[in-house]
Amino acid sequence: MVTDDEQRLLIAIARGAIAGALANGPAPPAAPATGRLARPGGAFVTIRVGGRLRGCIGYIDSPLPLANVVAEVAVKSALEDPRFPPLGVNELEEASLEVSVLSPIEPVEDAGEIRLGIHGLLLESGGRRGLFLPQVPLEEGWNREEFLENLCRKAGLRSGAWKEPGARLSMFTAEVVHEEHAQR
Repeated sequence: MVTDDEQRLLIAIARGAIAGALANGPAPPAAPATGRLARPGGAFVTIRVGGRLRGCIGYIDSPLPLANVVAEVAVKSALEDPRFPPLGVNELEEASLEVSVLSPIEPVEDAGEIRLGIHGLLLESGGRRGLFLPQVPLEEGWNREEFLENLCRKAGLRSGAWKEPGARLSMFTAEVVHEEHAQR
């Protein structure tokens, strides 16, 4: 679990790393010496401007301390998400950040195990992969089947590919830190 203080720090690290990158400033900060933020882990940073997705990049797993991972993926979300142009300096003030701290991934043995809003999914098949964070199906209003089919589409695979031999479907949970909640 990430404590309230660590949640506030994660948001500050993400926002500070983006601000520094936009100003061609210093490299992301080093990890704190203690707590969950000093341990290795995976995380995603999601950026929204005006409520609309503006960037989302992360690492499923990393040997780096969580604080460093968040700083790195925050910058990548702001500047390198191929779906969007780089975030502008003027957009950062309006941006809302969300940090998803991931659990280790585990194989899905039965699709019935997948709980909407609880499990994120990773699909790997034929050298392609797609990932959705746990909050995505709820935001999109998808049921389990739609979640799986949209995951196939995101991975560039045909419908139902998640059931085919050789396809690997994995799940994980995420502790989601919303900037608005972490500020309290």
